[in-house]
Amino acid sequence: MSEADAALRTVAHNVKAARTRAGLSLDELGRRARVSKGALVGLEKAQGNPNLATLVRLADTLGISVSALMEGTVEDRVRIASADAIAPLWTGEHGGDARLMLTTAGPAPVEIWRWRLEPGEQYPSHPHQAGVQETVSVTSGRMVLIVDGVEHALETGQTAAFGGDVPHAYHGSGTASCTLVMTVQLPSGP
Repeated sequence: MSEADAALRTVAHNVKAARTRAGLSLDELGRRARVSKGALVGLEKAQGNPNLATLVRLADTLGISVSALMEGTVEDRVRIASADAIAPLWTGEHGGDARLMLTTAGPAPVEIWRWRLEPGEQYPSHPHQAGVQETVSVTSGRMVLIVDGVEHALETGQTAAFGGDVPHAYHGSGTASCTLVMTVQLPSGP
């Protein structure tokens, strides 16, 4: 079994388990997450290739992190993630990428992402569930963070925090690659 097949099987298992825990039918999950029932059936059978936007909508709807959909069981107290070993969940048209490094455990998990945006690349994100907080820390280069239609120029050494429950986007600017660390803090469960 290839690494991609194993990852898809893990996502399939985790989506179905989270859907069952939430007491949602395929129809209801599809309606709430804006994903077709056919795509959900295929995903739960480990078929298809869900994109980042689909995984984010499913995770938000199920009240869990994206990495909770992607990770197997974690036995170790210390988890070390290497960017080279993690497949990108988004790839830009000029070679940029986004990698979900890991998610902390607990009642209000935090996702840690590593991004590289090339000049001119943009990733638009739909609004997350209420209570989601994001930070963007630029480690090199320049970018424009667009939150609810308002642009915020960020450069090396700057960090921005914002509520992720509105439309937002990340845009590579300047003449060189922009690297950044993004965190997404999910609200604590009920």
